[in-house]
Amino acid sequence: MRGFVEGLIERPQTVAEQVANVLREAIASGSLKAGTALRQDDLAERFGFSRMPIRDALRQLEAEGIVSIHPTKGAHVARMDSAEITEIYAVRELLECEALQLAVPVLSGDKLDEAGQALDQIDAERNVGRWGALNRTFHLALYDACGNRRLLGLIEAHHNAADRYVRILLSNLDYRTRSQAEHRDLLAACRQRDGNKAVSILSQHLREGSETLVNAIEGGGMSRKS
Repeated sequence: MRGFVEGLIERPQTVAEQVANVLREAIASGSLKAGTALRQDDLAERFGFSRMPIRDALRQLEAEGIVSIHPTKGAHVARMDSAEITEIYAVRELLECEALQLAVPVLSGDKLDEAGQALDQIDAERNVGRWGALNRTFHLALYDACGNRRLLGLIEAHHNAADRYVRILLSNLDYRTRSQAEHRDLLAACRQRDGNKAVSILSQHLREGSETLVNAIEGGGMSRKS
C-alpha cells in the first residue's frame, strides 16, 4: 500500500479529496485488490493526516460504490459484483441519456472538438490507467451543455464508481476497438444534432458494455475477487 501514497492529486479542494483520489486510482488500477482492508489508523499514518479526512474519504468512496464499510469489520475495497455492474450502468443510462438529450441541441463546436480529441487520445494512449479518465472526459464533454449541474455531478459520481469496470472492459476484455467505434458513431450523431439517434447509440453502448462485463464475471472470465 505504500507506493500509491506518493501519487497525491495536485490542487485538491480538501484533504479528504486528496485521499479519496489516491485510493480511487489505486483501486481502479488494481494496486488495491477487492477485499483489501482499509484501516483508518494505517491510512492516517501512511498519508500523514488525521483520521477525520481519512474517514471522510472512505465515506465518499462508499457513496461511489468503490468501498464497503461494515459497522464492525471496517472498510474494505468493494468486491466486483455483477449486480453492482448492472445497477451502475442502469443508473448511468438513465442519467446520461437525459443529459445528452438536453445537451445535443446546444452543444458547442468546442465541446464537440474536446470529445473528439479525447477519442484520439484513447486511440494513442498506451497506458491503460489513463483510459478510464479519457473515457470520462469524452462523455462529460458531450453532456456539459445540458444546463443541469446537479445532473452532471451525479453522472460524474457514477463514472467514478464505474472506473475500474471501464478499465477492465477496455483492456482485459479487449473491448476498446468496439467501444471506440461506438463512441465515434455517438459523436457523429451529436455533430449532426440528431438527439434521438445519439441517445439511442448511447443507450445501446452502455447496455452492451454492462452485459459484456456481467457475462465475463458470471462466465468466469474475471474473478469476483480480482
